[in-house]
Amino acid sequence: MKALIAVLPGDGIGPEVTIEAVACLKAIATRFGHDFTFEEAPVGAVAIETLGDPLPAATLALARRAHAVLFGAIGSPRYADPTLKVRPEQAILGLRRELDLYANLRPVTCFDAVIDASPLKPELLKGVDIMVVRELTGGIYFGEKTRTETRATDLCVYTVTEVERIARLGGKLAQSRGNKLTSVDKANVLETSRLWRSVVTRIMQTEFPSVALDHMYIDAASMHLLRRPADFDVVITENMFGDILTDEASMLPGSLGLCPSASLGAGTSGIYEPIHGSAPDIAGQGIANPYATILSAALLLRYSLGLETEAKTLEAAVVSALTAGVRTADLKPRGPAATTQHAGRAVIERL
Repeated sequence: MKALIAVLPGDGIGPEVTIEAVACLKAIATRFGHDFTFEEAPVGAVAIETLGDPLPAATLALARRAHAVLFGAIGSPRYADPTLKVRPEQAILGLRRELDLYANLRPVTCFDAVIDASPLKPELLKGVDIMVVRELTGGIYFGEKTRTETRATDLCVYTVTEVERIARLGGKLAQSRGNKLTSVDKANVLETSRLWRSVVTRIMQTEFPSVALDHMYIDAASMHLLRRPADFDVVITENMFGDILTDEASMLPGSLGLCPSASLGAGTSGIYEPIHGSAPDIAGQGIANPYATILSAALLLRYSLGLETEAKTLEAAVVSALTAGVRTADLKPRGPAATTQHAGRAVIERL
């Protein structure tokens, strides 16, 4: 298979972890006889400083023509002021909008080999394998905003179409997994959540009758995610709730460095990135955890290139490296911590 993969390393530790994921994809291409071409472009703070734009036109053009985008991380302390008109984070929002990526998939898997790295009790984490689907382009983040000296508003808006496509994606994922779906909302208070709940119910009843549907308020879901995480399988929710819930869920495996993500739309193109930030405090030290980015590359193989066997092979190599005790500092190693390169090399050796 021939494929063009856009590589947008970004800021902080982004370039360090991205280079390891690219090396793993090259190893996969060699093993399975594929022809992957990698083209790199600036994005985020580094793009602002060199080109004056967090998402330069050439970077967006590359993302549009590529089969998939492998994304590192963006953000810099120099742009921490939220009142700045140009900020690195605008790049990822722009990419999602321009590529029409409306769903963010965040797998949350507790690996037996590093279950002791989690702050939760090990007995709660056995067998935890959750897929959270977050609606990505609607809701309060994208609604009309106003601000005066004495008042500010953020409008939360959802349409039937926006909810239907998330419900359908969640239903398909549930059918391929445990046939169970939890829809998270706040229907006891919010009108948008009442719409969300009614649309999800209709789609599940008419199109996915075999999927067991459970509705849960966001506050209850936040509690039960820590109290009984193994009870969840596929979770769908709106933009802001999903943003918060997935960050909470990332603590189940024990580190943000084990959590990949995929942002998808109607086509096969997508953005694949670790959910951790640019971590400028450890950038350049060679100690960042590359596993989340490598697992994101596995999602790229699965969802954009349709290479399921290759995706499973890469995921198995990560599990094998963890089982062998190759842990970066964030995973509470029992001995010397693995460097970023050491962890990446350990995965490639198992490929």
